[in-house]
Amino acid sequence: MTSRLQTVVLTGMSGAGKSVAMQAFEDFGFFCVDNLPPALIPRLLDMAEHASGRLAKMAFGCDLRGGELFEPLLQTLKAIRERKDAEVQLVFLDADDATLVRRYKESRRRHPLAQGARLLESIQEERVALAAVRQAADAVIDTSQLTANQLKQELGRRFVERVMRLPVHVMSFGFKYGVPLDADMVLDVRFLPNPHYIDGLRPYTGEDVPVYQYVMQWPATQEFLKKTEDMLDFLIPEYQREGKSHLVVGIGCTGGKHRSVAIAKHIANHLAQAADVELTHRDFRREG
Repeated sequence: MTSRLQTVVLTGMSGAGKSVAMQAFEDFGFFCVDNLPPALIPRLLDMAEHASGRLAKMAFGCDLRGGELFEPLLQTLKAIRERKDAEVQLVFLDADDATLVRRYKESRRRHPLAQGARLLESIQEERVALAAVRQAADAVIDTSQLTANQLKQELGRRFVERVMRLPVHVMSFGFKYGVPLDADMVLDVRFLPNPHYIDGLRPYTGEDVPVYQYVMQWPATQEFLKKTEDMLDFLIPEYQREGKSHLVVGIGCTGGKHRSVAIAKHIANHLAQAADVELTHRDFRREG
């Protein structure tokens, strides 16, 4: 092996945000398994080691819902740490009693230890049961004052080597074929002069130099691009702060062959400086 498998074992108080955290690790590219008996972790690490496309990052959620199956957690972690192929971190999510009570009241879910006892008593019982695990944790994160997005940002800061960039999908399309259903934002460039009416340009697309240059030559195009790029430069960091996982920008003209393709290409090139950009042209191969 050339590198050790990054492994995060996530546990903590029920209601402290483990489901949110597991979703965050999935977004970070980890292979995730929730509510896993700790004894199965070494088997999954073995499977990852021998997989043809070896997994580089794994996150496992383990908690008291497993009952007796949860008890070997610390012994299992000790054994895993002796392996040379995996780097393991135990993360404990916590929150104060008042916050946990409030979250359970809001969600109307039953505490896993509740068997006729009051909610607060169940929380306190769980806290006692997890005291040794909390003490052994490599990281304890108090989520009492954190929103779901703030928790995701905190986990990203701790466990993701590079800064996560917002995935942006820029898609050109033709209005005559319908607006993309998954578009978060739709820009209409049908106000620009149409190369379709230029005999020498009609057979080409906005990916071809003659059409691209034709679309870009107009003052209206340059002003539109400046305003659009300024808007997107402002929005993308704001979307990231609010926890948006991806952004789809649809750019449409009549047939999706000339103007929208050229504009989408230009905007995608601009956004590549700050986001992970994918560019597609939905309709530029259509005839008619």
